[in-house]
Amino acid sequence: MNRYFLHLAYNGKAYHGWQIQPGDISVQEVLEKCISLKLKQDISITGCGRTDTGVNARNFYAHFESEPIADLQKFVNQLNMFLPDDIVVYRCWQVDPYLHARFDAKSRTYHYYVTRTKNPFHTDDTLYIYGPLDVEKMNEAARILFEYQDFTSFSKLHTQVKTNNCKIMEAYWFEQNGLLVFHIKADRFLRNMVRAIVGTLLEVGKGKLTLEGFRRIIEQKDRCSAGTSMPAHALFLEEVAY
Repeated sequence: MNRYFLHLAYNGKAYHGWQIQPGDISVQEVLEKCISLKLKQDISITGCGRTDTGVNARNFYAHFESEPIADLQKFVNQLNMFLPDDIVVYRCWQVDPYLHARFDAKSRTYHYYVTRTKNPFHTDDTLYIYGPLDVEKMNEAARILFEYQDFTSFSKLHTQVKTNNCKIMEAYWFEQNGLLVFHIKADRFLRNMVRAIVGTLLEVGKGKLTLEGFRRIIEQKDRCSAGTSMPAHALFLEEVAY
């Protein structure tokens, strides 16, 4: 058996996240069915992480094992013919049998897109926020994240993880093509973590939460103390580094 890596992207609007869910459609399920059909064997795919329901991925990696695939480019072309329009496979290549899409990933980068001008053409990929925002203050709050590793306050409750510790490497807001973008890079993320951080930082930007208040939320390790989780449609997994 050979191990292969896939580089893909997807619009998460129609899916209950990446991972297979009982009774709910997921990206992993659609991809596994398509690959299994093309290769005429049962294929199990391991992704580089788990995106939540409705979250998008511009760059996502996964691995699977199968009998040798003679023409990888033809295989990719065939997959894209049969996959729905909201999933695309860019590339497939053979890798070392021990290379793992999830455990060998060194970092993951997410972007959350906010528009402060109502735009009917951005309703599917940005969050419209009305009123002024103090972006400088939001960036000051974002820098506080570097002082901590336990982000229980920004994690969905009752998740089955061994630890809520994450190493955040980058976190800041910037302007891009008229949009306000939150950029965050870490070794791992908890469920709902980025959207909860964004919601809390927006409270800072609106003047409803002080920097010390933001710090206290992290230290309380209580999800109920943090801000509202922002909608999933404006969140994108941008990069995965190996």
